[in-house]
Amino acid sequence: MKKLILIFLGFYLLTLIQTSFLIHFNFGWQLGVFLILIFVAFINFFESPSKKTGIYSALFAGFFLDIFSTTPLNFFGFWILISIAIASFIKFIFKKHVQVPKGV
Repeated sequence: MKKLILIFLGFYLLTLIQTSFLIHFNFGWQLGVFLILIFVAFINFFESPSKKTGIYSALFAGFFLDIFSTTPLNFFGFWILISIAIASFIKFIFKKHVQVPKGV
């Protein structure tokens, strides 16, 4: 439960940084959206495929991206679907195709 609360607050802070601070830097692409999705991918890369914390982190990240999104073409739930799809794809690949040595 503590881990989920920390992830919730962490993605809230990342989203606030994206919408208030990173908007002033023009790199030609949206660094903040990719930054949050990269964090979702990192959480899912370094977590066991059988645990569900990565899916919850994707849900929280997508929720905050949807709330703070300013583009009119996105429907509410668009970033939730994208982030959960990324997390599920990573979990599927690691569960089916990657074997970790037992001695490590």
